[in-house]
Amino acid sequence: MWATVLLAVASAAWCATGGAGPVAIGYAAVPLGGVVGAVAVFRLLRALPLDRAAGRFWRGVLLAVVLLTVGYAWNFVNAARFATRDRLPDMPLPAAGCAALGFLTFLWAVARVPLATGRSDRQRMLLDRSIAFLGCGTVLWHLGLAPMITAVDPWSMQTMFLVGLAFLLAIGSLTKVAYLKGGPVDRAALRLIAAIGLIAAGVAVLAATFGDAGVIPAQAALMPAAPALVTLAVWAQWRGVLAPRPLPRRANTLLPYLAVAAADIPLVAVATGELRWTGRLSVLAAVLVTTLVAVRQFVAFRDNARLLRGIRAQEERLQHEVTHDGLTGLANRALFRQRLGAALDGGRPATVLLLDLDDFKTVNDSLGHDVGDALLVEVAAVLRAEERALAVRLGGDEFALLIVDDGGEGGAADGEEVARRVLDGLREPVGEHRLLVQASIGIATAMPGSLLDAVFRAADIAMYAAKQRGKAGFVRYVPGMEEPVLAHVQLGGELRRALDQHEFRVVYQPIRSLPDGRLVGVEALVRWDHPTRGTVAPAEFIPAAERTGLIVPLGRYVLHEACRQAAAWLAEFGPDSLLRVGVNVSARQLHDPDLVADVAGALARHGLPTDRLVLELTESAALRGGQVSRTLHELDALGIKLALDDFGTGESSLSLLTAFPAAIVKLDKSFVDGIEIDDPECDARQAVARAVLQIARALGRDTVAEGIENQAQADRLLEIGYTFGQGYHLGRPMTPADMSDLLASQQAKVAA
Repeated sequence: MWATVLLAVASAAWCATGGAGPVAIGYAAVPLGGVVGAVAVFRLLRALPLDRAAGRFWRGVLLAVVLLTVGYAWNFVNAARFATRDRLPDMPLPAAGCAALGFLTFLWAVARVPLATGRSDRQRMLLDRSIAFLGCGTVLWHLGLAPMITAVDPWSMQTMFLVGLAFLLAIGSLTKVAYLKGGPVDRAALRLIAAIGLIAAGVAVLAATFGDAGVIPAQAALMPAAPALVTLAVWAQWRGVLAPRPLPRRANTLLPYLAVAAADIPLVAVATGELRWTGRLSVLAAVLVTTLVAVRQFVAFRDNARLLRGIRAQEERLQHEVTHDGLTGLANRALFRQRLGAALDGGRPATVLLLDLDDFKTVNDSLGHDVGDALLVEVAAVLRAEERALAVRLGGDEFALLIVDDGGEGGAADGEEVARRVLDGLREPVGEHRLLVQASIGIATAMPGSLLDAVFRAADIAMYAAKQRGKAGFVRYVPGMEEPVLAHVQLGGELRRALDQHEFRVVYQPIRSLPDGRLVGVEALVRWDHPTRGTVAPAEFIPAAERTGLIVPLGRYVLHEACRQAAAWLAEFGPDSLLRVGVNVSARQLHDPDLVADVAGALARHGLPTDRLVLELTESAALRGGQVSRTLHELDALGIKLALDDFGTGESSLSLLTAFPAAIVKLDKSFVDGIEIDDPECDARQAVARAVLQIARALGRDTVAEGIENQAQADRLLEIGYTFGQGYHLGRPMTPADMSDLLASQQAKVAA
């Protein structure tokens, strides 16, 4: 690098001091510097691991430097032979050919450098580069090449050809490096190579301005800088590989505007002078530049418009995502509150329908969340059909409809009608699984100025009341409705406390043999001794326990207590004293993944044989899908007996008996009431009792008749063929102590 720089400085100093000695000295610096530059490029290629594209570029530069060196060495020899102070010979054609190939190789090497840009930027970049190319070319044409062509003493063809190639190299290189963000070739190195074209352009300007007098300064002062630029570029690439520089944030965007300003220079010169054909070309080029600028502005406008459309679409999408549910596409709670608040603040009454799906958790637990999600989408479609109402998914299986009254009492009056249509729409099975879904709906109408939370609370209380009234219906909120609802909610809180304070106790109802009255088993029943309300009936607190999920720990307590007490009785009165102890299991417990482990743990902990435990469940609980079925079969595999309680009152078919591993069928009390009376209605009950008995016997199941309240009923059931019974006539639920006395009495009778 220092060798070429010092050589260029020495040659310029020789020219500035008058150029003593032979004229050929002014031609020597270029080929000498070219040799040093070629060595520098060769060392770069040998010493550094370059990217494929970078290696291709530098090999092109090496070939270009060699060709230029050969051409200008030939020119030096020609000048040494024929040049005098008064006459400078033209460059020989072979030398000019080598130099021309060198410039073309430079152009080819620069053009093949890849730009770090995407496809979307290429159209814009092509326009920018075309504007810059034509703008700069117009200036160089007007100031350099055009004066050479129109000079009184015409220049040689080879000189003008080389100057033209130098112009192309200068303009092409400048427009190339202006948009170089990064890549395999160092940016500074590429800019230094591009500057070689500017040196050639400077040479052309000197020649056009000073004629023969500008040849020696061009050869001695300007052109030796080209090898120096080559070695400087090698040094920049060397540093760039060893210590990479950070990439710029964006490429140069000022060059097209500078080129437009540059194109105005020839226009001013043409406007103030004689308009020749070269001037017309300058004007034409300037017009073309302004046309391309207009096209570029149109492209920029189009790109900006597309960008703005994309931003607006993204904003709308984000706004939709913020205010709508991702699964169903319905409005979400935020939008619901916003619309309801706007209506009430705007002086318009609004009616809110709060909808909760009945037993939706069962669908998720038995069929999976994918089926549950599909069911929610189908429910959303039913709600979306209400065009006057805003359909909302509040979360989970809870939905809402908002009806804003735009003209009087319509919104309030339409609430019940909309609720009826929604419930009618849910009566048909939906989805590919043809599921029948039901919903409970609470309706509340709010007048202007009402608080949002008060409206929600009223609709929620009404919806809860609808669930209490049997589900699959709707209830409109009226003042005072919250009192029983709050009492029910408070009951759930008291249940938690009762569990912690051990306020529950287990009583046992006898199951007897109808032929001889012998005690064969017991059913464990739970009672709540409330500290202030006294004994609370199971019909009052069991639904609250189901709703709150406390039925699981409560059922676990009853299971352990029944197993402990039954094991104690067997130990005290012998293995024949008690054949079975029945424990009720709710549908919520069957979905508890720990149920099987809890049952096995209770039996093992208290030492109760598995064949003495009977788990009683209703038909509806047995129809809860695959997970429940697997749980029941696992319990059956442990040797635990399963009983269908209240048989005949559920929605099942008799095929349930074949699919369900039940060992015992318990005939519901509704078929026992009045069975002893001989009339058509009671005859129907007898027919049902006989049918259940025959089916159970055919399938190898035991039967127990529930709800026997007098001896006549017991006799009629025995006559039909039932051998086991349960009811107040045979024994009321009793404390463990009373049951111990009963077992002791029976043991004494057997002994007697």
